Amino acid sequence: MSNQTQRPSTLPMRRFRGNRPPIGSEKPKNFSKTWMRLLRYNSRYIVAILIVLVLAVLAATFQIVGPNQLKVMVDEIAKGLPAMVDGQPVSQSIDFKIITDIGLLLAVLYTASGLLSFSENFIMATVTAKISRRMRSDISKKINRLPLRYFDQTSHGDVLSLITNDVDVIGQTLNQSLDNFVRAITMLVGTLALMLFNSRILTAVTVISVSVGFILMQIIMKNSQKYFSGQQEGLGEINGHIEEIYSGHNIVKAYNGGQDAKETFEKINQKVCESAWKSQFMSGLMRPIMEFSGNFGYLAVCVVGAILAINGSISFGVIVAFMMYVRYFTQPLSQLAQSLQAMQRTAAASERVFEFFDQTEMDDEDHKTQKLSNVKGDVAFKKVHFGYEKDKPIIRDFSVDIKAGQKVAIVGPTGAGKTTIVNLLMRFYEIDSGEITIDQIPIHQVPRENVHEQFGMVLQDTWIFEGTIKDNIIYSKKGVTDSEVQAACQAAGLDHFVHTLPQGYDTVLDDKMILSAGQKQLLTIARAMIQDAPMLILDEATSSVDTRTERHVQAAMDRLTQGRTSFVIAHRLSTIVNSDIILVLEDGDIVESGNHSTLLRQNGPYANMYKSQWEN
Repeated sequence: MSNQTQRPSTLPMRRFRGNRPPIGSEKPKNFSKTWMRLLRYNSRYIVAILIVLVLAVLAATFQIVGPNQLKVMVDEIAKGLPAMVDGQPVSQSIDFKIITDIGLLLAVLYTASGLLSFSENFIMATVTAKISRRMRSDISKKINRLPLRYFDQTSHGDVLSLITNDVDVIGQTLNQSLDNFVRAITMLVGTLALMLFNSRILTAVTVISVSVGFILMQIIMKNSQKYFSGQQEGLGEINGHIEEIYSGHNIVKAYNGGQDAKETFEKINQKVCESAWKSQFMSGLMRPIMEFSGNFGYLAVCVVGAILAINGSISFGVIVAFMMYVRYFTQPLSQLAQSLQAMQRTAAASERVFEFFDQTEMDDEDHKTQKLSNVKGDVAFKKVHFGYEKDKPIIRDFSVDIKAGQKVAIVGPTGAGKTTIVNLLMRFYEIDSGEITIDQIPIHQVPRENVHEQFGMVLQDTWIFEGTIKDNIIYSKKGVTDSEVQAACQAAGLDHFVHTLPQGYDTVLDDKMILSAGQKQLLTIARAMIQDAPMLILDEATSSVDTRTERHVQAAMDRLTQGRTSFVIAHRLSTIVNSDIILVLEDGDIVESGNHSTLLRQNGPYANMYKSQWEN
């Protein structure tokens, strides 16, 4: 329903990623606390996650043991190379059994490492898919339990971003970064231990040569983050600008605003281009720097290792092993930096999800056993007070008795509280004091869903989803036959139009199928007829159609309201002249009530509004 001016103004519509801080640009308030809560939330998968981490440790361990065995193989092969002793070449026999055994052991180790990595990735992909599915389901359930007050103060884009961006970030990090983080630590610690075991001097050479590149990489990552953030913000801004211009394309054309729109677009586009170039250039430097660092490490190990080998401090096999250890030591450093950044992004995304989960929900009403059944339609407001904000009341001491089957029109200037009255009747909001009853039963004593079941609704903004015409009309109603659908459409005046379509009631309504405003309104009237609720709400149902179409829609609504207690909100007073009761609201109070002729004779606010519209 349309918001009244006294209703708390909704926050400016934030673009999908425009004004929302890009994921990764904001830091979590409490990294460790958020991660602990994330693990508790996924406690049912802890065993699987621990198995994955154990597999990651074993896979890394089998991998780093390889070079140490390769060292033994190389040293054994080196025995067969001729060496000069007293000016004479001397060589020893090679023990091929040892070489064969080591070769088979290496094959087993690397095969086992590969199989463990495969199992680890398979399990983690399965677990993260289930975690993402559960989190999205919980967000969806939470949305249904939140009061409308929350959505008054939160843009739809923020809620959608939880389901898409935030949950995706959490899933991707758990799938790719968590096990990589453990694997990288294992590789780093294991490699460092084995390097120290073989040669402390070569270990120092390796660490120093690799650390130079790692420090440079950290400096670049720190300075490039602002450009990545700027790029994401610019993309959100440019998407928002395009959306605004495209949705208001006719207005832009009519007011010759195309040049201004183009200039604005070019400014934003230039900003995105500069941020993208800088971010991509700086991030592109990281790989060559790490490659240079690794190559420099190879060179340093070869030079220093050769000197040590000549002096007899180490064997030739140690140099070969260190050539592999340089790579094993370089990769984990890079992976750790990336994993920590991803885990920080995940903590920030998790905080937003958990903040959403912590929002105050509507009261649980499972304990309420009283239900509305066989409703006649008697409605009473008894000294109702309400304000969207406690200190700013909108409805004050509102009282009215409505008999079953009466057609009640609610009129008044914008912001008078017309839609608010209906919101309270439907229990979309809870009243501050007073009482609302249906058939003498206070509606706060029955579940909200039971109250909703008693009303059909036809609103100004028609809601059509992608599906067949039949699906749109039946919407959530069970056991509806084709003949009932056709009868509803005939009563609504829509049946003739449907039969002009190639697939009739099976015609799919999508972007290619364009319906007029009047046809959409008639469809929603047919939907309300199928619901067959004892009471009806019509909120500005004819305000978006032309006068000729209004007659068809009005005729359909007259048929719909027969025998039902109906509440009609209208600015076009010509549509409510046959109402049983007309309530004239100003600032949340009833200033006049009666039928059309009575109010005209009183020559009060209603008569003034009617005469003003007639003159216009």
